Amino acid sequence: MARQRGGGSDPGVAAALTRVLIAGGFQRGSRREQIEIELDELEELARTLGTTVVERAAIPLREVHPGTYFGSVTVEALGARIDELDGPAALINDQLSPRQQRNLQETWGVPVLDRTDVILAIFGRRARSAEGRVQVEMAQLEHQLPRLVGGWAHLERQRGRVGTGGMRGGMGEKQIEVDRRLINQKLRRLRQRLKEIQRQRTTRRTARTAVPLASCALVGYTNAGKSTLLNRLTNSTVLADDLLFATLDPTSRLLGLASGRRVIVTDTVGFIQSLPHELVEAFGATLEEVREAHLLTIVVDASHPEAEAQLETVLETLDEMGCDQPAILAVNKVDRLDSAEAAEMARRLGEIARLRPVLISAAKGTGLRELRSAIDELVAKVVPDTRANRPIIAAEPFDAAAAELEPEELGAARGL
Repeated sequence: MARQRGGGSDPGVAAALTRVLIAGGFQRGSRREQIEIELDELEELARTLGTTVVERAAIPLREVHPGTYFGSVTVEALGARIDELDGPAALINDQLSPRQQRNLQETWGVPVLDRTDVILAIFGRRARSAEGRVQVEMAQLEHQLPRLVGGWAHLERQRGRVGTGGMRGGMGEKQIEVDRRLINQKLRRLRQRLKEIQRQRTTRRTARTAVPLASCALVGYTNAGKSTLLNRLTNSTVLADDLLFATLDPTSRLLGLASGRRVIVTDTVGFIQSLPHELVEAFGATLEEVREAHLLTIVVDASHPEAEAQLETVLETLDEMGCDQPAILAVNKVDRLDSAEAAEMARRLGEIARLRPVLISAAKGTGLRELRSAIDELVAKVVPDTRANRPIIAAEPFDAAAAELEPEELGAARGL
């Protein structure tokens, strides 16, 4: 089987990967269980990228080697294993320095990607809106800039310049200098394009706020079930797949509540531990949907073994973003736990978030009546009643209850 060539930070290489080996290091004092959970997440990221994981390795580290991340013995052993497996690419469960990434690629002869490369590649595939595509491309280019040296064979070439009088002068401009200049030029164009898109978004947001509808952002760790919840609440068909970062671009739908109030519910990009700095910066405009929301519904996958750590990651990210809106804690996927386990997990999550938990299963449709009531109650506190957000004829309580029934039960309830 032919080996995959090229630098791991090159989006084209990352998008074409088919087989990968994943590896992560843990230092003395760290729990082995923790690195295994992190490798589980990296394996899910690899699956989302469309690759097959042929092997995974959790490796003890005395210290992080400045040149190769792993020590020389480990580097040699992993290289031999890569040869035995016919040259899969390597995914490393950490953020590598440009030097570490370059040295590992040269030693192993295969693309080496760190967590940032993998997440950027996934975002590149998932972005659908013009804003999302521009943001991803900017993040990819900014990530590539410090990795140009030695990353690809063509960077060692020299480009001669034609001097005055038709004479060639000097050694010419190195290809790396050309690449760096072209990337910076493209980044300037993309930033200008993003400003234009942001102005358009601001105009639309201003138009929305002129009609005083409440807005609720669904936030949470990636794959917590936010898209499934949006679909259940609003009878929508947003992509809801069992993959990390299945949703990238924000999607908004109108939700009618039992009181007659209406609220705009927005599904947003999921958070993840060690979210690359480039993405936090690049997705500032998209995350603005979270900042501008009147209230938040924090969705947590109660069945995940790291549910508490995931919630803490979400809360820390919201704090870094300056989000301090009123919030509801939706403890999701309780159908995967027995009642005692669900209650105990909800109690612990509620203590972490300092919020009263609402137990739900977006997939099964259970607990949604309580969630709608909680949203309704909070909306009443944050947005004043007007003719715009409360129709003349309020929704009948029967409809709100029937919305949680299965299709055949819904017809029977309506006397059909």
